[in-house]
Amino acid sequence: MNRLEHLEHLDKGLVDELAQVARETVRDELREQSRKRRRTAALYAGSGAAALYAGAAVALAVGLALALALPGWAAALITGALLAVAAVVLRNAARPSATRPTPERMAEAERAGETPGTSYGVPSVPVVPPTGGTGAPPVPPMPPSVPPSPGTSATGPEAPHHRA
Repeated sequence: MNRLEHLEHLDKGLVDELAQVARETVRDELREQSRKRRRTAALYAGSGAAALYAGAAVALAVGLALALALPGWAAALITGALLAVAAVVLRNAARPSATRPTPERMAEAERAGETPGTSYGVPSVPVVPPTGGTGAPPVPPMPPSVPPSPGTSATGPEAPHHRA
């Protein structure tokens, strides 16, 4: 069925012109939005570059301060180690962890009636890397599955939606 069959009584040229105006309006609107986003992205990039140079200046100052009491190589080594520790701390703070409760997880657990710190009613288990040295990634633990009792149907909204 043609999309425009219900508009047969209208002039074909009028419909085409209306569609063209709508396309141009949307295109202009998208261009304006992308200009604003480009400007914002450029400002963020400039701010990031300035922060990078500021961090380098602070690292240099720490290294030079340590070099007053230590040899230069030791001061540089200590400064590098401090920066590495700061990078790991910041990365861990940015990445959500299964063991660290977030406000969203706490609210979700309270709604579900679970105790905080557990996932799906099962306490969280630390992932241990394989010791075989096979190079395969570790397999995360899976919560135990409970088979449906004989008198119930497994087609409810919480039943698995895959075929075995």
